[in-house]
Amino acid sequence: MFRYVFILTCALALFWLGMSGYFKPMLLTLGGISIATVVFMTARMKIFDGETVPYLYIPKTLVYFTWLGGEIFKANIAVLRAVLRPDMAISPTMVRIPLRKHSDMGAAMFANSITLTPGTVSVEMDDDTILVHALVSEMANPDDFMEMSEQAGWAIGDAPAATRLAGERI
Repeated sequence: MFRYVFILTCALALFWLGMSGYFKPMLLTLGGISIATVVFMTARMKIFDGETVPYLYIPKTLVYFTWLGGEIFKANIAVLRAVLRPDMAISPTMVRIPLRKHSDMGAAMFANSITLTPGTVSVEMDDDTILVHALVSEMANPDDFMEMSEQAGWAIGDAPAATRLAGERI
């Protein structure tokens, strides 16, 4: 817990200094009081964990966003090919993707990554699945989504999935 307290305090101090830009004693004192109040309230609510203080995952998250950028680029090409063909070869498909055991932050990151990828949109999410709309049926491959799920989980420190689950087309 001390590690999370220290990291949150440093992050809030850097944010406060970056936003205010003032180094006058009175303002520094008020900033310190504000930071101490936030840290105290967070400790009192007993919510010091990796989701409250996600700064430990920044390097992995940057690697994930680089990987996701490549996936977005590939999906852009696939959507362009489908839409620019004379017969406009789109085949809208709904697929239910199993949601492996993620923390809330991991599930949100996975669902948002699906929506960021051109040609796919997360429509609905419940405890164990995400309903995804894909513009082209080839983009509705459950194994591709499982890879994205594993990558998102790795980026924020979720444990890897023990088994791969197959998706169910709707």
